[in-house]
Amino acid sequence: MTENTYLPRLWRRTNNSSGLTAPRVFVRVYTGPGTLESVTAFYERLLGTERDMWFTFPEKRLALATVGAFLLVEGTAETLEPFRATDGTLLVDSAHAYLERLTAEGAEILDPLSKVPTGSGFTARHPDGTVVEYVEHRPDADGN
Repeated sequence: MTENTYLPRLWRRTNNSSGLTAPRVFVRVYTGPGTLESVTAFYERLLGTERDMWFTFPEKRLALATVGAFLLVEGTAETLEPFRATDGTLLVDSAHAYLERLTAEGAEILDPLSKVPTGSGFTARHPDGTVVEYVEHRPDADGN
């Protein structure tokens, strides 16, 4: 990754998840610096579909893309380390609604609901020990 990789960038085919009728499940794939494009191309060929999201998370020094059910996360070993303990990501209609449900069910909130490049999200440990990131997508200030 170059320093330009960390500039704020956001492209999504669909910018608002509020209409989802079921969560979209993402399997996380971690990849090293400078490999996001080649890894994305592999998953596009494998699944026969194109990416539908690409964005940077400058504060965390990450670049991300989605292809089908895969969330591809590029960073250095150091920047990826805090994220490796998360088992998966769910794109949901309302992060707040899931936060309330999980809290009522006794889940441990590891990262509080906060703004992320695509909208907002949080991370929770389920009572069985599974760690899941919950995110909702909302249009940014430019409508993207």
